[in-house]
Amino acid sequence: MVRDPLHDGHGRRISDLRVSVTDRCNFRCQYCMPAEGLPWLERAEVLSFEEIERLVTLLAQMGVEELRLTGGEPLVRRDFPALAARLKRVPGLREVSVTTNGFLLERDAEALVAAGVDRFNVSVDSLQRDRFYEQTRRDALERVLAGLEHLATFPEAHPIKINAVAIRGFTEDEVLPFARFAREHPYEVRFIEYMPLDGDRSWKADQVLTGAEIRAAIHAVYPLEPAARDPHATARVHRFADGQGRIGFINPVSEPFCGDCNRIRLTADGRLRTCLFSLHETDLRAVMRAGATDDELERTIRSAVWAKELKHHVNDPGFVQPKRTMSAIGG
Repeated sequence: MVRDPLHDGHGRRISDLRVSVTDRCNFRCQYCMPAEGLPWLERAEVLSFEEIERLVTLLAQMGVEELRLTGGEPLVRRDFPALAARLKRVPGLREVSVTTNGFLLERDAEALVAAGVDRFNVSVDSLQRDRFYEQTRRDALERVLAGLEHLATFPEAHPIKINAVAIRGFTEDEVLPFARFAREHPYEVRFIEYMPLDGDRSWKADQVLTGAEIRAAIHAVYPLEPAARDPHATARVHRFADGQGRIGFINPVSEPFCGDCNRIRLTADGRLRTCLFSLHETDLRAVMRAGATDDELERTIRSAVWAKELKHHVNDPGFVQPKRTMSAIGG
């Protein structure tokens, strides 16, 4: 079935859906959650595979073509590769991708590739064991890199992207090692500016190490050339001038890309969020579990998406951080 395309009130067509399959995570990254963790959702609060598939199918009928599966850490959800396989079969989806911290990737890479996952993003904030531990509060770098190497043995898993959150006072020492890593391995490293979505609520604007600063530091040693930007892409990608690799910069704080945002998000407990920094959510789980038809769900979704924010307000006076942290929203 094909339904009318999904648009917001600013004329943007929505074609990208991020689905958090769990709020649970086996890391405690400093930019995401407190050292002691957060209260997890009860099992009954989390959308079932059937509920996720129903919502994804409905949204695909409304023109969503790209699906990203996130968490928390998605690989801690029991039978996650089976869910990925189910969603890959949804008519209309052009691409299914996964964002993971890589801790369980060595275990699940083969099953996820077999499920048809098209792209993988793996979070790695340092290539040094002690600094990786400092940021994630887990001594897991060796295991993550082993998972990456295993994933890289599957040609259909490429291109593989590595995400590093850029925090002033920490990431400066990681920039050139990551540049070399991107030149020597078949991965595209991407630096993501630190955003106010941390569990400790300690974010400050002066902690943001900007993409422009990182780009300049790399360019001084390894000259870069800009690559063409795909429509709606979050990353500004550059090639190394000598052809050895690519590196990307996601700059939501210093260079917001809200104007052509085509994304919406579904939390693990079934709340529709129209912006990463939304202060309001729409409870689709309650609507479904109350017995709504697909047509009724569609009307609820369209009403919420029509009110999608024109932009985030991170740089505006009086900015209010959303109650949910990144781990509870989904990347």
